[in-house]
Amino acid sequence: MKIYLADDDSEDRELFSDALTELPLEMTLKTFQNGVELMADLFSDELLPETIFLDLKMPMMDGFECLSDIKSEVRFQNIDVIIYSTLMNEWEVGKLQEMGANGFLQKPTSFNQLKTILYQCLETIKKNKLVDKSNTSTFSILK
Repeated sequence: MKIYLADDDSEDRELFSDALTELPLEMTLKTFQNGVELMADLFSDELLPETIFLDLKMPMMDGFECLSDIKSEVRFQNIDVIIYSTLMNEWEVGKLQEMGANGFLQKPTSFNQLKTILYQCLETIKKNKLVDKSNTSTFSILK
């Protein structure tokens, strides 16, 4: 599984990467410091990821803008987009769901919690893709 992470916080990117490394799943991770870098990669000739974890609050191009751009492109329609943010605002979560996000993952306070929710999230995505080839998975909130 090819995974992208866009997060402006270098410590959060490193923690995320370390957590994925410890999971019993086959995957590759590519990280981006902001939404502009992420979108440039998506529009390049690179092989597209299956899943994008997208921080909501980033400079230059925030998670809302990225999500909107991703969901407006037909060639990106099979990419699961999980919003990955510290704060969970009910209105924002509802708006993100309306915009087509596949889930919301609240950044946990411990490394073990992060590993657990990442594993749950990725296993759910994997199962949904096996069962539903049209990629119309339900919206999940993990915290």
